[in-house]
Amino acid sequence: MNEKLSLSSENVIQNRINELGRIFPEVVKEGEVDIEKLKQFLGIENTTLKEKYEFTWAGKSNAIKAIQTPSIGTLIPSVEESVNFDSTGNLFIDGDNLEVLKLLQKSYYGKIKMIYIDPPYNTANDFIYPDNYREGLQDYLRYTGQINDEGNVISSNTETRGRFHSKWLNMMYPRLFLARNLLKENGVIFVSISDIEVNNLKLLMNEIFGEENFVESIIWRKKSGGGQQDKYFVTEHEYILCYAKNINYFNLIEKKAPKKTSGYNYFDEKKQKKYKRVKLAKWGSGALREDRPTMYFPLTNPDGEETYPIAPDGRDGRWRYGKARVKELVKNDDIDWEKDKDGNWIPYEKEYEPDENDMTVLKERSIFYDIAENTDGANELTQLFGVKDVFPNPKPSDLIKHLALLVMEPHEEEILLDFFAGSATSAQAILELNEIDNGNRKFICIQIPEKVPEDSTAKSLGYNTIDEVAKDRIRKVIENLESTNDNNSHISFDLGFKVFKLTSSNFKIWDGEKASQNPDELAEQLRLFVNNIQEGRTKTDILYEIMLKSGFMLTDKVEKIDQNKELYSIKDGDLIVCLEDFIDKDLITKIIELHPKQFICLDSAFHNQDQLKTNTVLEFKEAGIVFKTV
Repeated sequence: MNEKLSLSSENVIQNRINELGRIFPEVVKEGEVDIEKLKQFLGIENTTLKEKYEFTWAGKSNAIKAIQTPSIGTLIPSVEESVNFDSTGNLFIDGDNLEVLKLLQKSYYGKIKMIYIDPPYNTANDFIYPDNYREGLQDYLRYTGQINDEGNVISSNTETRGRFHSKWLNMMYPRLFLARNLLKENGVIFVSISDIEVNNLKLLMNEIFGEENFVESIIWRKKSGGGQQDKYFVTEHEYILCYAKNINYFNLIEKKAPKKTSGYNYFDEKKQKKYKRVKLAKWGSGALREDRPTMYFPLTNPDGEETYPIAPDGRDGRWRYGKARVKELVKNDDIDWEKDKDGNWIPYEKEYEPDENDMTVLKERSIFYDIAENTDGANELTQLFGVKDVFPNPKPSDLIKHLALLVMEPHEEEILLDFFAGSATSAQAILELNEIDNGNRKFICIQIPEKVPEDSTAKSLGYNTIDEVAKDRIRKVIENLESTNDNNSHISFDLGFKVFKLTSSNFKIWDGEKASQNPDELAEQLRLFVNNIQEGRTKTDILYEIMLKSGFMLTDKVEKIDQNKELYSIKDGDLIVCLEDFIDKDLITKIIELHPKQFICLDSAFHNQDQLKTNTVLEFKEAGIVFKTV
């Protein structure tokens, strides 16, 4: 028989067990891990000690279970809300980020270069994501009004409820865990956070990413004025925690600048070069003889006598270089001698003026002091929408641009993921960066359709949910970029985005527990499942679910290869999908001639054609084509 396409998201825990079994085949039997045998192979002795270093909180076990529960939802396209749907490589996804991150596991595993998120800070007014992990997608459909909801209230974390660290950690844990899977080996994540949860967040990320992959705790100066309402100090800063997927593959993109040419006040007649003097003896920390004994040795001064290094405090010092390097300086006449006020000879190294093309590498600083402020983010939205306060406390796009420039190569098709997208600052940052350097960076933004307040500016402009604000922001940014490039008929950077929406699967999911035990009723249920497609779903909806569940990216190339039939080529023929309601022998022959890597069609297309289906399985196997039905 042919293989059935799984409609569930990737089982990330099973993948880890499989990887463990690859490394230690002795400890995994029939899909289960023998913990005691694993300890034995790792050389860990059994211990009965109850006390150990551990980061835990109320509900952590349920948060871990949330990772293990696959999603059976899907993402359906909204072409009418998109810009340049057929050609763009950018994505905006409406939906609960936990469900969406699960659905992206097959298609985007190990493909994201940079993640930036600005999650809820757990303040009094933050939106609370549901932490009932039993139903997953059904919770999302209820609180977004897609299905009836009885008493399922999703609200802000009001002062009367208090700030529950455990609730916040339960929300963040599975999302960060799944997000890490999506990063490339040289990928990096930046997380904005305030003092309220910064300590818990670092412990959480140490557990998920590993302490060894911690890169930096960046301090961002978010404002320079105001703050008189603050209780004690005026809080001017927030944090951005930075972690690598694998520190061994992590690198910041080097920033270079011309070397400084000031202070070169001396001239070497032989070499016809300007130079400045730098003391050959070490100063500052580590300047004593005992710090580097091998760097304490004599030099012959112009009087033919020996001169030893002296530390700033008058004790025996050390040279800045070892014997070999100093010998080379002497040989090349790169040492100047000068007597001090006491008549002692002092050696100086000649540091020559750099050439015009000489560059120096600038190390990034851990304090972002004057990059951008919160007011810049608010002003950006005001300029785009023409009114103030469309969205509260948006991050400035210059902040995201600065981070992206640190890690994303401009001309590689590298992806930035933001799964707490808010008003889509990250999307604006990527689009405008690409316009500046003609780059090829891409973005994926995920935002839950959280309702805007009834008395808000956004509501008065006709927006009902935050994702509507975000999508319109991206459209306005694209319009601005198009208008500034209207004389360029060959714009090569990506000015578009595809919109997808989280919803239930396009296919009816058989639930054995709800199946009737009455033979006649069961027969009727089975009859209804002959056509297992949900009412109201389009061929395009079905096509993209098949792509997603088959491990293809939502922006992979899609071509209709037969105008008279629902026959599609994905990624230049890697996958061919047939959505015809009936398949015949001629169509099967045509598919084999195209020789795709995979072929997927509707199972119902073989209804009452068991012999054809059997023959098709054999022919595809012989041709080396993976054949699945759905």
